Amino acid sequence: MRELHWHPNNDEWQYYLTGQGRMTVFDGNGIARTFDYRAGDVGYVPFATGHYIQNTGNQPLWFLEMFKSDRFVDISLNQWMALTPHDLVRNNLHVGPELLDALRKEKWPVVKYPGFSYYPK
Repeated sequence: MRELHWHPNNDEWQYYLTGQGRMTVFDGNGIARTFDYRAGDVGYVPFATGHYIQNTGNQPLWFLEMFKSDRFVDISLNQWMALTPHDLVRNNLHVGPELLDALRKEKWPVVKYPGFSYYPK
């Protein structure tokens, strides 16, 4: 799974090479849309819009991310919350220590999705 993130400097175009996937894109005001993709499909994410991609098939999912920019920038929601003071996250999101302890200060662009058996070494 490509974890929840956004690109603050550009739109993202995707070209799906192999496998099957699903992308959910989060816009302002609680609006979200989910799209299913397979090899040969093209995806698009508007500038600064949160999104994540998950593999929905039983084979590896490969896709290209393309940007019209000379600089790649992405912000991981997990990392951002991990680097924010825990009291601020706890008080605003009303979450417990289980979530706060699970946050990672290092960015992991690709994470294992629970219940999915394929995970490259």
